[in-house]
Amino acid sequence: MLRVLLFVAVVFLLGLGFAWLAERPGDMVITFGGYQYEVTLMVAAVIVTAIVAAVMIVWWLLKAIWNSPYTVARYFRVRRRDRGYQALSTGMIAAGAGDGVLARQMNRQAAKLISSDQEPLIHLLDAQASLLEGDHDTARKKFEAMLEDPETRLLGLRGLYLEAQRLGDRDVARHYAERAAETAPQLGWASNATLEARTAEGDWDSALSLLEAQKSTKLIDSAKANRMRAVLLTAKATSLLERDALAAKNAAVEANRLAPDLVPAAVMAAKALFRQGDLRKGSKILEAAWRKHAHPEIADTYVHARHGDSVGDRLYRAKKLKSQRENNAESSLTVARAALEAGDLTLARKAAEEALRIQPREGGYLLMADIEEADTGDEGHIRQWLARAVRAPRDPAWVADGVVSERWAPVSPVTGRLDAFEWRTPLERPLALIDQETHLDLPSRPVLIPSAPAEAPEAPASGTAGESEEIATAETVVDEPDVEETEKPEAPPRTSGSAPAPVAHATAVPIDARPAAANDDATAKKSVTGPEFPRPDDPGVDSDDDNDPRSKRFRLF
Repeated sequence: MLRVLLFVAVVFLLGLGFAWLAERPGDMVITFGGYQYEVTLMVAAVIVTAIVAAVMIVWWLLKAIWNSPYTVARYFRVRRRDRGYQALSTGMIAAGAGDGVLARQMNRQAAKLISSDQEPLIHLLDAQASLLEGDHDTARKKFEAMLEDPETRLLGLRGLYLEAQRLGDRDVARHYAERAAETAPQLGWASNATLEARTAEGDWDSALSLLEAQKSTKLIDSAKANRMRAVLLTAKATSLLERDALAAKNAAVEANRLAPDLVPAAVMAAKALFRQGDLRKGSKILEAAWRKHAHPEIADTYVHARHGDSVGDRLYRAKKLKSQRENNAESSLTVARAALEAGDLTLARKAAEEALRIQPREGGYLLMADIEEADTGDEGHIRQWLARAVRAPRDPAWVADGVVSERWAPVSPVTGRLDAFEWRTPLERPLALIDQETHLDLPSRPVLIPSAPAEAPEAPASGTAGESEEIATAETVVDEPDVEETEKPEAPPRTSGSAPAPVAHATAVPIDARPAAANDDATAKKSVTGPEFPRPDDPGVDSDDDNDPRSKRFRLF
């Protein structure tokens, strides 16, 4: 735009000059070779301008003719380069699409048209084509060759890092990532891999320094950086708690300030403060964290804040903690555990039942079993609570990448990812362990079929013929999903005081192959009943008395 304005200004000035000469008449006299030439001033100006323009045109033509060989050579060179870059672009697209054949073809064409020293991308296309062809050794050699050129060094390190990861060699992958991070800290893949390596080694100070470098280069935002710094400081405090309580306290308190919702940071800060004798500040940190998230580790640390406290003092602290979050299952369980330790079984049972009403889960039923054992010692009720615990939803736990851990860790044991553990309920148990009270499609109920006796005894004249026949007749278990009502006469209900009939020799008899003797009126009088299945909440009865009918019932354990 500026050049156009300048051209317009020059033309405008020339026009003004010619107009100025036209308004002022005058003559120009030139004497040359004995002749005298007389022209007007306007004509003289036009002649001079024409001569200058002609000289410029002639000079341009002579220069063009002189430089024509170089111009022609440059034209063909540019055309060749354009074709090479077109082949390189097509090859990179083919490599990205997974077309190894086209990528190799375009790589050869680009290498012929463009010098590899002039364009480093040819090495990259060659390595990508080798990877698509499955020739990983050649690809690694190409990436190693890229390390010699400063322009392609990071590209080679990236390729070698990915190859090491593919082979599962984490140490080599971290080595290449560290080299790349030293050269360019702004590379996300290199910084993250190096950070994971530092955390895996437990070098928390180096990990914190690398995190600050990522934050300064705007690689991660401020909120995420604060969260990750809190995790690293919590891990550092955990490692220093036994050796240097003061350094652990400083790190944990800063972590709790950066991430108030990070439960391990609050717990570690409180533990470090308790070791320093600052019970008041540590309790305030736990109370603030408890109001945000009712976590059992917070409750356990709060209740056992001071060594040497009596069980009554611990119960008092549990009640105080519960008052800050009423109608919460974890609060009630905390009071129940403290009451059980203090021997207040009535309060323990009441608090545990309240927790189960709010949130029925495995830990509540197990605690009820402990209370039952301490209170009554009734094995039947204890097994009942244990059976319910087996079928109840699981308690929350620390979960990261499918791994369930009892303790929090700063990194995932599977992927090495920082801040991977979450407090949540793990996956539920298989369907077979779900409470049987739910409506499920259970398999067909086994039916007891009396087998035909080898020799039918004579029926006694007394009215106990049915009893004698039942004693001499065996009951066999078969699977009969669809039996008509006429083939399954309903047996009278068994009372708790009646013992089951004795069982003689059993013989498996299919339904379709019953003998005729099994279908007559005499057989119809026999009691055909299924086995007695226990209720889901009936753990069975433990009895050593052989005459006790309950000793023959099904037992869960």
